[in-house]
Amino acid sequence: MSTRFSDRLAGAVGALSPVCVGLDPVLESLPDVVRARHHEPTRAIADFCKGVLDVVRGIAPAVKIQSACFERYGSAGFGVMEGVVAHARDLGLVVIWDAKRGDISTTGAHYAAAANRLGAHAVTVNAYMGESAITPFLDAGLGVFALARTSNPDSDAVQSHALRDGRSVAAMVGELIARVGEKHLGACGMSDLGAVVGATKAGDAAVMRAAMPRQVFLIPGYGAQGGTAEDIRAMLTPDGGGVLVTASRSVLYPKECEGEWHDRVRTAAQAFAREIATVVKPGS
Repeated sequence: MSTRFSDRLAGAVGALSPVCVGLDPVLESLPDVVRARHHEPTRAIADFCKGVLDVVRGIAPAVKIQSACFERYGSAGFGVMEGVVAHARDLGLVVIWDAKRGDISTTGAHYAAAANRLGAHAVTVNAYMGESAITPFLDAGLGVFALARTSNPDSDAVQSHALRDGRSVAAMVGELIARVGEKHLGACGMSDLGAVVGATKAGDAAVMRAAMPRQVFLIPGYGAQGGTAEDIRAMLTPDGGGVLVTASRSVLYPKECEGEWHDRVRTAAQAFAREIATVVKPGS
């Protein structure tokens, strides 16, 4: 059985759906019942995150752990993150560490070692320092999602900037990602090096997909940020797959669902998976 990240992810997505739940815990947004049960913020966050994982198992094959939400609490927060990652792995979920690392050579290798020690299967990386900011993670056996076309509105000032040859900066970075990724293909035909392409940037989707035919697109911006399932259609590979769509706030803190918080999260996660299934070919 292949140990490559791309093959692990392909198997998990094929068994369930191409969706990923983002764990971005914000203390003030946690259910009242969870906060009332714990005086220590990190314990409330641990309780909530593990509860979410228990609920979304069997709906989403992957989770994205937002490191900053844990790191802000210092060593206690990092310890909670370690426990959350361990719980996710115990449940059979693919774990993406959203830490947006980005440094070269020895420093990059240290970051990669930290990701492996944490137990992550993949990590988000800032590609804008070039190939040497990406390869330490791949060399360490990790999957990588490199920032290419991000969902934040002010990214346009940099990523949409036109080069002399007419390409955008984002397209140029996409071509870099594709070139590096060719050396790390799995049996599934996709690379261990994927790309972060925001759902709110659907207008650039076709260009980004043409630049990166073998990259899985990790797609933030769905739900609370305004991205829809239709926005994802142009990001698909010719066989109707090649995406992993992530939702955080719309699943963690659903306002339109009823019942206990576990039930609300489950209902929101199921609705998320159903909507993505309307545009992504099953098993892709």
